[in-house]
Amino acid sequence: MPRCPECDAEIDLDEDEVEEGEMLSCPECDSELEVTQIHPVQLTLLSEEDEDEDEEEDEGESDGKESRFEDEEEEEEEEEG
Repeated sequence: MPRCPECDAEIDLDEDEVEEGEMLSCPECDSELEVTQIHPVQLTLLSEEDEDEDEEEDEGESDGKESRFEDEEEEEEEEEG
């Protein structure tokens, strides 16, 4: 049975139902965990920095889409005007 890398609590999982990359929470310490391997299941602690980086990447992607959209609007206005 896998254990939480933060508090060493046993994590009750069905190895056949968990997928690699799946995010879980430890029932004891509420740490965010990622399944990094199945058969046997291995869990990695996600630090707050990792979560912040993921959020920043998501924000960066959406900003990029918006700026590209704004660029297209500006080009259309220049072509019309």
